[in-house]
Amino acid sequence: MKSPLFRDPIYDGAADPVVIWNRQAKEWWMIYTNRRATQEGPKYGWVHGTDLGVASSSDGGSTWLYRGILEGLETEWGRNTFWAPEVIWHEGLYHMYVTYVHGVPQDWTGKARIRHYTSPDLIRWNFQSTLGISEENVIDACVYRLPNGTFRMWFKQWNHTYAADSKDLYDWQPIGPVITERGHEGPNVFRLGGYYWMIVDEWRGQGVYRSNDLEAWERNGLILDQPGKREDDGTIGLHADVVVQGEEGYIFYFTHPGRVHGHNGDSGYDMRRSSIQVAKLNVVDGDLFCDRDEAFTLLMNEEDIQSP
Repeated sequence: MKSPLFRDPIYDGAADPVVIWNRQAKEWWMIYTNRRATQEGPKYGWVHGTDLGVASSSDGGSTWLYRGILEGLETEWGRNTFWAPEVIWHEGLYHMYVTYVHGVPQDWTGKARIRHYTSPDLIRWNFQSTLGISEENVIDACVYRLPNGTFRMWFKQWNHTYAADSKDLYDWQPIGPVITERGHEGPNVFRLGGYYWMIVDEWRGQGVYRSNDLEAWERNGLILDQPGKREDDGTIGLHADVVVQGEEGYIFYFTHPGRVHGHNGDSGYDMRRSSIQVAKLNVVDGDLFCDRDEAFTLLMNEEDIQSP
């Protein structure tokens, strides 16, 4: 499989990918945080002021073409920050839940909220609301439908995973903490090999949790914590998305290839740039494994079977 799978040709800072089938264009789309790795400036301004980049694939995910950024998301004046999109398809509309930070802070003091947008085609977006799930900073939404038909959103709050429920994808009611072990972010939920899984970015690899019912979660190890041998894959895998195709699971994640030795993330382009990678997931005897060096051919079908 090609490595890296994709690099953003404008700022070289593709991160936090979500991969979804575009039903209108009949191709796969990757929407991601378009970090400005080439941007000069103090501290962490380069990870703020970010748009959502778009790449498309017409060959099942093997190769990706940069297409631009999502437009029409701003509802106020100036340059603001968009992070970590989650996009699902439901009853004729795409629903996007994206982290929004006012302005372009130079550090981590910006107040973050999750915004809801809808679109008929992944191009024209309509702002619906800023979710009132917490008065504190909330980021990194993930949405999956429960067996009873209710939608559940998992998100990062206070470096842990919290959740909220909705019957219609518009009105959300917080239900409290879900995963409160060591600090983490970027929850992602999927079903594979007879179990539900949640992965969370622990900044040392992806923490893995397993569930039979999407309610009780049991720790199931760590993946993407050991360096891979492919180009740009020699460090930990960060903030990931999973696409399941039948009995096959594929994890899309990003790396900072220059941070093999743990350099500071604001210390220049070589430490800031990032690459999108993909690897295959396997469930063996009830455990989730990922050998990022395993050879495979990525050929995703025309339907994301886990779309609600």
